[in-house]
Amino acid sequence: MDHVVEAGEPQSTGRTVFREAVRADVPALVSLVESAYRGDASRAGWTTEADLLEGQRTDPEGVTDVITGADSLMLVAERDGTPVACCQLERRPGHAYFGMFAVSPLLQGAGLGKQVLAEAERRARRDWGAAEMRMTVISAREDLIAWYVRRGYRRTGRTSPFPYGDERFGIPQRDDLCFELLVKTLGRGSAGADRRTG
Repeated sequence: MDHVVEAGEPQSTGRTVFREAVRADVPALVSLVESAYRGDASRAGWTTEADLLEGQRTDPEGVTDVITGADSLMLVAERDGTPVACCQLERRPGHAYFGMFAVSPLLQGAGLGKQVLAEAERRARRDWGAAEMRMTVISAREDLIAWYVRRGYRRTGRTSPFPYGDERFGIPQRDDLCFELLVKTLGRGSAGADRRTG
């Protein structure tokens, strides 16, 4: 079911509509994720990983696997029928996993990311009964980790190695990359007091 959030950002002229991705969305979602993290286009936003990684961030097969997986989905945020943000949600034993989060670089810093994260938390809690959301973030991304901490996530100090040599995850530009696990309890009202209609 679609969920509508009235957009309050100055750049927005329409509403943000959330829906689950379908196979036809794959090319647009791959392009969106790549634009948020890789290459010169990603530098228009603050989430770029261009100085840490080159190469791809995802591919059509990876996005298709999330869309068609029995315990996963891609949540899409649209404005005027165009995908402007997305994230992966995966049901795992005892928690939900949040990943492949992307916001169009031209819309970053205006509150859309907060809306997407809140909607993902709401759906994980409502649809799967998830009591906790987990994610992994490149530990060198202190600015991004701080953003999640401001939204109630806590640093666990637990890390996992970056998959060096697997170019599906990009080509590292540093030899010290690893992922840090962030966790948030999804209690009542944890998604925040965003404005919703519909």
